[in-house]
Amino acid sequence: MNGTTRNTENSPVVAGLLLAAGGGRRLGGRPKALLRHRGGPLVEHAAGALRAGGCDPVHVVLGAAAQEVRARADLTGCAIVDNPGWERGMGSSLVAGLASLPPYADAALVLLVDQPGIGAAAVARVRRAALDAGRAALAAACYDGVRGHPVLLGAAHWPGVARSATGDRGARAYLLTRPTLALVECGDIATPSDVDTPDDLHHLE
Repeated sequence: MNGTTRNTENSPVVAGLLLAAGGGRRLGGRPKALLRHRGGPLVEHAAGALRAGGCDPVHVVLGAAAQEVRARADLTGCAIVDNPGWERGMGSSLVAGLASLPPYADAALVLLVDQPGIGAAAVARVRRAALDAGRAALAAACYDGVRGHPVLLGAAHWPGVARSATGDRGARAYLLTRPTLALVECGDIATPSDVDTPDDLHHLE
């Protein structure tokens, strides 16, 4: 795919959208994208999970230390989106990321950079929820029945999500109003633990 026109296959185009702008305030100001995991920056691991899970294209939203992330992380093949308003919270990164996606994308699969236990298997499982629903798709991974990430947003939902995304809520408020949201159990293949504080660093390898 060349980034300007959609593919000619019948299957929906699911773009990967990685939110990696956080400044790690509770980690002493260590940008989450640059935390080390499996020998490289955490942002590389998360972007790789989106690609390996079948998402194409993959857009990565940067904010805190964006220039350093660009210099230190190998994000070859990803579109980089700068969010100058990243300090306003995850909602601003979600809005910026959705606005950056190409018009041929039928859905966006949203992943957070600070959940290293979510890999390609969970991405692929949630992505499959778009195969039939296309632009109307709306799904989220769940873990023992508790909703989490990644979240799949069909393009028909992007305007509504963008209007409701404020602070650190992201798509949460929008999803709460949608009875059509499909929950995809991923507890057998992934763990949704966040890396928010120094006590959470043990989730990194």
